[in-house]
Amino acid sequence: MGGTIAMTPAAPNAPVRPGLDAHDLVAAAPGLADVADLWVENICNIPSPSITVAEVLSALDFARRSVAAGAVGVMLTHGTDNLEETAYLLDLLWDEEAPIVVTGAMRSAMMPGADGPANLLAAAITASSSLARGIGVLTCLNDTVHLAARVTKSSSMTMQAFESPGFSPVGRIVEGTLRRQWSPATQRPAALPVPTAGPIDVALLEAAFGEDGRLISTAHQAGYRGIVIAGSGVGHMSASAADAVSAAIADGVSVVVASRTASGGTATAIYGYPGSEADLIERGAVMAGDLSPRKARLLLHVLLSADRGADGISAEFNSRGRDCFPRA
Repeated sequence: MGGTIAMTPAAPNAPVRPGLDAHDLVAAAPGLADVADLWVENICNIPSPSITVAEVLSALDFARRSVAAGAVGVMLTHGTDNLEETAYLLDLLWDEEAPIVVTGAMRSAMMPGADGPANLLAAAITASSSLARGIGVLTCLNDTVHLAARVTKSSSMTMQAFESPGFSPVGRIVEGTLRRQWSPATQRPAALPVPTAGPIDVALLEAAFGEDGRLISTAHQAGYRGIVIAGSGVGHMSASAADAVSAAIADGVSVVVASRTASGGTATAIYGYPGSEADLIERGAVMAGDLSPRKARLLLHVLLSADRGADGISAEFNSRGRDCFPRA
């Protein structure tokens, strides 16, 4: 699907841009053919900030066709900027035991120490392992495997760019094999209906210091069906911002509040002042739990596309925002 892993410079020392296709990437990864028999297809070659729901649905179709044809797993290349979002959207829609493993690179193909070939090999090892079955969509970079529901890009520059805040990686590649580090304590929630390929009709805002609700009102007046707010702490905002939330909800807009902190998630009943999590719940907002604001936006989009009502939206966030805890 493109990304840094498939980018090259047009001239020495020039900025990189898309230049390699899937066949080029496979050819540049020594040992890949020894891991699995590969069926290679070019879905797109787009920098990840320009990936839309349409491209993700094309990837979903490729994955389904591949598994139906007998593949034990699927790997996708993707730009790392938005990799976590594509992986999570796929995870919401994926209903097979076979894994989808999303990988990419932090260094472009012509850089010294380019990590693309090693990441491809590790992704193939993961996708072909029985230990990766039944736990949904995964990411695999720098020999580290994460659940799509938990992973985030934590560094814009370093090779160890992905983490699962509050959690550890679900696995690592060691001596050419996947080693699982823990197992999810509950079964994955059922896959959700596939949305249309249209634009995401959910705004994502932050309740920053001094935010008085005008951003929320602007998104409301712009006609968004849903608004996700990255609140401070365990899901807080100012009293005036909370009033803007009430106005949006009264007009039929679904509002979800996530935490802007790196880990810890939202609460439900610790604080009770205007703009606190308990107050916002009373006003009709839904708490995102451990889901990041970006992932909460995608989940809300899929639920709104499926015409889930307020109770259904709340139930899905309660399930998907809390039910993926490690066990040894």
